[in-house]
Amino acid sequence: MMAMSCKDGKGGMDNGKYVRYTPEQVEALERLYHECPKPSSLRRQQLIRECPILSNIEPKQIKVWFQNRRCREKQRKEASRLQAVNRKLTAMNKLLMEENDRLQKQVSQLVYENGYFRQHTQNKTLASKDTSCESVVTSGQQHHLAPQHPPRDASPAGLLSIAEETLTEFLSKATGTAVEWVQMPGMKPGPDSIGIVAISHGCTGVAARACGLVGLEPTRVAEILKDRTSWFRECRAVDVLNVLPTANSGTIELLYMQLYAPTTLAPARDFWLLRYTSIMEDGSLVVCERSLNHTQNGPSVPPVQNFVRAELLPSGYLIRPCEGGGSIIHIVDHMDLEPWSVPEVLRPLYESSTMLAQKMTMAALRHLRQIAQEVSQPNVSNWGRRPAALRALSQRLSRGFNEALNGFTDEGWSLIGNDGMDDITILVNSSPDKLMALNLSYANGFPAVSNAVLCAKASMLLQNVPPAVLLRFLREHRSEWADNNIDAYSAAAAKVGPCSLPGSRIGSFSNQVILPLAHTIEHEELLEVIKLEGIAHCPEDTIMPRDIFLLQLCSGMDENAVGTCAELIFAPIDASFADDAPVLPSGFRIIPLDSVKEATSPNRTLDLASALEIGPAGNRLTGDHSANDGNTRSVMTIAFQFAFESHLQENVAAMARQYVRSIIASVQRVALALSPSNLSSNGGLRSPLGTPEAHTLARWICRSYRCFLGSELLKSNGEGSDFILKTLWHHSDAIMCCSMKALPVFTFANQAGLDMLETTLVALQDITLEKILDEHGRKALCSEFPQIMQQGFACLQGGICLSSMGRPVSYERAVAWKVLNEEETPHCICFMFVNWSFV
Repeated sequence: MMAMSCKDGKGGMDNGKYVRYTPEQVEALERLYHECPKPSSLRRQQLIRECPILSNIEPKQIKVWFQNRRCREKQRKEASRLQAVNRKLTAMNKLLMEENDRLQKQVSQLVYENGYFRQHTQNKTLASKDTSCESVVTSGQQHHLAPQHPPRDASPAGLLSIAEETLTEFLSKATGTAVEWVQMPGMKPGPDSIGIVAISHGCTGVAARACGLVGLEPTRVAEILKDRTSWFRECRAVDVLNVLPTANSGTIELLYMQLYAPTTLAPARDFWLLRYTSIMEDGSLVVCERSLNHTQNGPSVPPVQNFVRAELLPSGYLIRPCEGGGSIIHIVDHMDLEPWSVPEVLRPLYESSTMLAQKMTMAALRHLRQIAQEVSQPNVSNWGRRPAALRALSQRLSRGFNEALNGFTDEGWSLIGNDGMDDITILVNSSPDKLMALNLSYANGFPAVSNAVLCAKASMLLQNVPPAVLLRFLREHRSEWADNNIDAYSAAAAKVGPCSLPGSRIGSFSNQVILPLAHTIEHEELLEVIKLEGIAHCPEDTIMPRDIFLLQLCSGMDENAVGTCAELIFAPIDASFADDAPVLPSGFRIIPLDSVKEATSPNRTLDLASALEIGPAGNRLTGDHSANDGNTRSVMTIAFQFAFESHLQENVAAMARQYVRSIIASVQRVALALSPSNLSSNGGLRSPLGTPEAHTLARWICRSYRCFLGSELLKSNGEGSDFILKTLWHHSDAIMCCSMKALPVFTFANQAGLDMLETTLVALQDITLEKILDEHGRKALCSEFPQIMQQGFACLQGGICLSSMGRPVSYERAVAWKVLNEEETPHCICFMFVNWSFV
């Protein structure tokens, strides 16, 4: 029998003989291959029985056919991948060559300007000998009488002239030398990078430029970028007020755009814009924009309350088709954000081109790449949800947080009186539109009782704390700042039936589980579900959930990213939440105010031990950091929303105000401990040492040890609470205190104790005594516990315990004793693990 070539995929081999397959046989085998690329021996035999046309083929021959078919498929995929990489490298090479040409032009221009300024300086030096009154007066007049630009004509013909001028200026920025561009810090072009990103140097306002490749056609790219609210998180609305057609199938659009304020300390921005879309002679698609702030004889938008009118200088998108599919895109964003309108401390935020590049220019490229990936992988889903649905959830979280943070009156928000302190702002919204948008009116098919929403918000300045480090801590150690009673109330507020205010009857939550839901290509943004596992709830409480679920959006956790805003936004959800489930977001936003790169190690851990949290309270909040000019600053904005019944407004407002104040205090405590300035040059403690509580606890520990064991815990002789606390902190053995509760948790540990547990002082309270002891240790402690309570101490045999990371730790022996307070009543139990080491 004549054989067909293996190259054609229709040949099998058995004992050196080739077999020719008929088209019907190949069709049957292909059908099975698409169902199961690697069938078992039984499945292949079943196929022979079910398909009579394969009856004359041996099972081994079919096995070889499948092997060859899989090999061809693998080769095809690899060839396709290499072709895609080659196309990308070719396009990237083209971009780099264009960038190189532009830089050469810029160098030539700078050389020319340098020569001109040298000659001008020499002429000025010669002319400076003329000190006549006339020349002085004339030069002064020339300096002060700057030319005033007359209003531009906004009639249809005038708008076309403005559009053409905008196009020319935009192209000179995108591909020319109109702006001096410098490479964005930390950004290196390459086949796996987002693209070539640059920021302006020495121009009016702030500007950013990006060039990149996306796997979408130019018309689709333009459509996505025009829908700015879908990818620019700070964009509140873009209204198209008028459309004028032009030649070459172009359009001129008049737009009114509003941007959210990123913090409570500054007003929002709005823009009155012209957008010009046209197709160039080489087939490139151009979308360019600029502000229409000084026009006449045409439509205009008057100033809007609570908004500052900012200016968009010629900006836009140059989109060119790429060989082999996709597009090469140039993005330019150039704005004057009117920094004079914000407090001086916030002006770096409005004068930073790096910040503009991160939140707008690079966000556009990332969004395009994300959609391109979803188009190329249409069957990928997480938790049964399509990527578009997950992106919509992320957008709802971000938008809901921005709405609460800004509290616009046209959305129904109204300010209520404070309690005499201006640190917390309380807003209330009971408009039907707000409740309908949140789907609170009907929860689970039944009318919900909550008929209003309250927001408590505040902003605070942080000194010398990397936003990414602080955000990671807030995400991973929720118990350090959150109140589980408030979480339980928020989760139940949208449910059927009345919901009482949080009280002592509500149980606690034993554990936080982070369940990944989705992430962007570069993992700069994570969407996840947080499960708070509940314990000890009252059985009669049917409204409060046993487990609480939060939908959480987290971004800005990369310490190396320059100018990145760090956000942690979350909202309570039902365990089986729908895509249109009620979402009432709360959270944190930390914005760096310094455009320079933070001088921190990317691998620095969340080590709070050396800070010990023992600086005086007054010094913690108002510590003098001015000595270090390299300190970085950031502003944190906090906003928490609560659904409630209208008759409980005063009670909920008081609860929310107190809760946000407690969160601020917790954040300040954590930020102080995370700040590198809290460490001395040798890694020791900052002076002055200790809060009164820490001094008192150290004194109680040493006094109780001497009382029950008849010897001194600290070998050195010294006086003063500072000496006792510092000596206890540096004791070579691991000393830690445990609460006297049904589920004992650690409340204090010295440096050796934190090292043994592999934890930090702030995270210490997440660790229970039961978690670190093995079965032998738990039995020994249970048998010795009555002796500890009666005699005041007990000596435990050596053994093995576990650190918080699960590493085994051996110790020679352990001593446990009661710690008595001033009233001689038990305060806690102290443990000392002698000669410990990791196994």
